[in-house]
Amino acid sequence: MIYPKSIAALIEQFQKFPSVGPKSAQRMAFQVLKMPYSEVEKFANAILEAKKSSKTCDICFNISTQSPCEICSSNNRNRSVICVVAETKDLIAIEKTNEYRGLYHVLQGLISPMDGIGAEDIRIKELLTRLTNEEVQEVILALSPSVEGEATSLYLTKLIKPFGIKISRIAFGLPVGADLEYADEVTLARAIEGRREL
Repeated sequence: MIYPKSIAALIEQFQKFPSVGPKSAQRMAFQVLKMPYSEVEKFANAILEAKKSSKTCDICFNISTQSPCEICSSNNRNRSVICVVAETKDLIAIEKTNEYRGLYHVLQGLISPMDGIGAEDIRIKELLTRLTNEEVQEVILALSPSVEGEATSLYLTKLIKPFGIKISRIAFGLPVGADLEYADEVTLARAIEGRREL
């Protein structure tokens, strides 16, 4: 079916989101068309306001409404520990646990030669600057166990080692309630490596 130009343009815009294919984009576009006009206005205004009021923190590169962000500005954070994450969404996931009280550094991506993303395309240089200027005693690498995450972790480890700073990595393993028989070999290996004494 050939859509009117305005609907085709809307579908095309939804397809720009990660993991949204043509069918999902089509469903979202038609959902918007079903919404009352006032709701569509609210939706559009929320997008515009979020875009307009969002800034990147000059220190950690977290997305926030201010710079420095709320975390970097806080006096209640442990400034001797920096947790390195790929994206702001990873930072938010860690914050939701209420377990970590240190600072962050958002790389804004991972090294991925297949996608044309090298070390110079993410915020590695800025991390190294922070390590020379701040009293950091530990860097926690909280990067995904993907090929890109592993490559970025190895690269960062080589660069940070000469600073004499402790480098640790978050443990990966089995989710609560998972059956061992369904876990892949890499997940099981990580679970065994990251074991703790009881």
